[in-house]
Amino acid sequence: IINSVVLLILLSALTDPDQYHLTSAELGGEFEFMDDANMCIATAISLLMILICAMATYGAYKQHAAWIIPFFCYQIFDFALNTLVAISVLVYPSTIQDYLRQLPNNFPYKEEIMSVNPTCLVVIILLFISIILAFKGYLISCVWNCYRYINGRNNSDVLVYITTNDTAV
Repeated sequence: IINSVVLLILLSALTDPDQYHLTSAELGGEFEFMDDANMCIATAISLLMILICAMATYGAYKQHAAWIIPFFCYQIFDFALNTLVAISVLVYPSTIQDYLRQLPNNFPYKEEIMSVNPTCLVVIILLFISIILAFKGYLISCVWNCYRYINGRNNSDVLVYITTNDTAV
């Protein structure tokens, strides 16, 4: 659903670029925010994510384990990237302050965030990223358990023993 909303926003930005165009004066820098090439790349990625999510949904519904694998691989890749972000925040904590300085002046709560103790800000960001990583790990385990369930259900080598009173079948 989120990917569909992002796709709609990107497509509306491609059809009416003047509505979503930010000048370099508004951004406080010498660069363009989103040009048409970046919008097309973002649209293609959004379409690919919708396709991967639809494949996972179809695979779970029709009990085809192979259709779930692309979504599982995406989740592992996303988890690895977020882990790298957490490691970079831990190793280079000064980059947070540099990033905050590069934000536009009209960014909401920029001054309040800049006034927070840098060590406290790093701890807050690491705590937030840790919560996100834990949730993503939980979702990875859910998809993996779904894959194992479907794989085991379709596997004819699994023996099922049913016991009733003293008899075993």
